Amino acid sequence: MSERDIVAILGFVSLFGMMLVRVPVGIAMGVVGVSGFAAIVGWGPALNLLATSPIRTVTDTNLSLVPMFVLMGVLATNSGLSRELFRAGNAWLGQLRGGLALATVGACAGFAAICGSSVATAATMTNIALPEMKRFGYPDDVSTGVIAAGGTLGILIPPSVVLAVYAFITNQDVGKLFVAGIVPGILAIIFYMLTVQIVHGRRLPSGERQSLRERLVALRGVWAVGLLFIAIIGGIYAGIVTPTEAAAAGAALTAIIGILRGRLGPRALVSSLAEALRTSVSIYMILIGALLFGYFLTITQTPQKITSFLVALDLGAYPTLALVLVFFLLLGCILDAMAMIILLVPIVFPVVQALGFDPIWFGIIVVMTVELGLITPPVGMNVFVINSITPNISLYQIYKGVMPFVLVDILRLILLVAFPAIVLFLPRTMQ
Repeated sequence: MSERDIVAILGFVSLFGMMLVRVPVGIAMGVVGVSGFAAIVGWGPALNLLATSPIRTVTDTNLSLVPMFVLMGVLATNSGLSRELFRAGNAWLGQLRGGLALATVGACAGFAAICGSSVATAATMTNIALPEMKRFGYPDDVSTGVIAAGGTLGILIPPSVVLAVYAFITNQDVGKLFVAGIVPGILAIIFYMLTVQIVHGRRLPSGERQSLRERLVALRGVWAVGLLFIAIIGGIYAGIVTPTEAAAAGAALTAIIGILRGRLGPRALVSSLAEALRTSVSIYMILIGALLFGYFLTITQTPQKITSFLVALDLGAYPTLALVLVFFLLLGCILDAMAMIILLVPIVFPVVQALGFDPIWFGIIVVMTVELGLITPPVGMNVFVINSITPNISLYQIYKGVMPFVLVDILRLILLVAFPAIVLFLPRTMQ
């Protein structure tokens, strides 16, 4: 075993040790990155990296879309679009058995399209949908399970901050990644709704039947969501705007819509900007740490060695991919979604390239695998968010309600692995 191998092992042990004692993942990656690089090259070059990496990350124009999409999500939340989405879903689906659960899935999907955050989607819908489902006598496990699963749509349906970060790490076209997420996102919505009907439909009550006029009136409140989605994703798909331009336009449109409808006053705007700034800074801290950790990986040649090891096993492309995804799934039970993408993708991406898999397709597959980590025990982030808002509902009940959706997600993952064309059809039609 060489000196670099020993440094690499000690680095990973130190990294996971710091994460176990709750050191922020960005700080942990940065400390290991600088220390590991210094152990091999020296402290002078290592400190030079520490001085230049933050500037390089903050000034990278490819990352400027991240704070814009974060701001768009915050503005959408504060302007009440999520409540209107749920109201519209309830108007059209509420009269069915389990209609409120179906409306929740639809509202989660709509809100995910402008928010891009799973945790924010789960938290928002807990406050909006859960009281309504309680009012109609929905079991706690069903109502919270639907919200936890529906929240995961935020990480996949474009625009997605996680997909944007994946594009940055792997140097892929973020526009093609966003477009590639559309069909898997639609499949997720359909599968979740079918799960509600098949697993829970018989024991769930029907909601209030509304007239056609009331249904049409309810749609008036969601035109803004459709406009934003078409403007952003349609503009990117048609090649009219770049993803960065679309992000800026989306944030501006969301602010204008909120102001014109009287939902965003000066105080709300300032509060939204402050919240978006806090979230963006935390993301940039992780990205700076990831960049420093990337230098550590490069100097120790860890990705190349892992690639050589897995290829030498000669398991075949798909068995090796299955091994990688199982690894992601297991770590997803204990790590945050963003942390997983930033920490693991630089290590496994060379393996994926060596096996001949499409990097756009792999981006969607790995994000879907990360999705599962948001709702699987012992540390499903969406589950803990819901539990923090409703402490009277136990974690056991929430996990019980979410398990059918976990099984459906695994089925959907297998389907997209078996048929990559489902993911790649739309991106291949782009200019």
